[in-house]
Amino acid sequence: MSQRSNIRDVSALANVSVKTVSRVLNDHPYVSAATREKVEAAMKQLDFRPSVAARILAGTKSAQIALIYDNHSPYYLEQIRLGCWQRCHESSVRLLGQPVDVADPDVGDQVRALISETHVDGIVLSSPVTDCDPVLRALETLGIPFVRISPGTNHAMTSSVFMDDAQAADDMTTHLINLGHRRIAFIKGHPNHMASDERLYGYRRALDRAGLPFDPHWLADGEFDFDSGFTACQKFLALPERPTAVFASNDDMAAGVLAAAHQAGLELPREMSVAGFDDTTLARMVWPPLTTIRQPTFDLARTATDLLLTGQTLVHLRLQHELVERASVVALGQKKPADTLLGLSSK
Repeated sequence: MSQRSNIRDVSALANVSVKTVSRVLNDHPYVSAATREKVEAAMKQLDFRPSVAARILAGTKSAQIALIYDNHSPYYLEQIRLGCWQRCHESSVRLLGQPVDVADPDVGDQVRALISETHVDGIVLSSPVTDCDPVLRALETLGIPFVRISPGTNHAMTSSVFMDDAQAADDMTTHLINLGHRRIAFIKGHPNHMASDERLYGYRRALDRAGLPFDPHWLADGEFDFDSGFTACQKFLALPERPTAVFASNDDMAAGVLAAAHQAGLELPREMSVAGFDDTTLARMVWPPLTTIRQPTFDLARTATDLLLTGQTLVHLRLQHELVERASVVALGQKKPADTLLGLSSK
């Protein structure tokens, strides 16, 4: 019955006109509480749900938004999806997920087609789509509301939520320095992500403040994936003087570092400490569990979705990060973490 029910069925059951039902659907102010209650009861009894097409023809919103993303980490992306979905669920809004390739010259046209075909009410952009010029131009031309997660450019363009990537990387590097490490290697993230440069800047800033030289031999380019972390670690291990600590710009690459180090027969973390960034589920699944920066990924996505659904304009919110200590990092010369062998604290 629910699939066949239409607006006329609702009007008949509620004993009101079709126009009155339409006014209730449109949240028209000039509908009495008693009439609204009667229509809503009829819709519930019939399990009536107006289609997107019907809403659009009636001049109402589609009650759906889209998340557009291009990210190499499935663990990071899952938290983004969950954060957006939870906020949408609270408002009975459908969430559509659309992957894109920001390097595709047709990405702007693809976004235009998505909006034309689905009639979404707004867009949440996840990094690196947040800084993809063809996508931004397309959305501005169409005049559709959108909010960005962790943009690196044009902050005044739209509302956004972000964290301080440079400070977070500075905090982790400083933590390693305070533990006695001086030969600290760094794996940069994907070049399409503005956060990659910010995290490199934070790493170098911490070295400079401590009076430590920046050695380009201890820098490797990564792709925010396991394989690039594995390859970077092999490069570091082949150096005449290998690093005592490796700081990877995300947990996926840090997992690759651990795998390469294990394959080479290193005793971890005594012979090499490894730190990550994000604190995804992966950080607790690898051995040893990763010391990492907890990026508030879920909250970033949820907050961005809230800004979109509530229609707030030009709001910029910075969320706090946290350094999470586990077993993959120890003081130089120390065999295992002081607190516990596994490093499995309440975090």
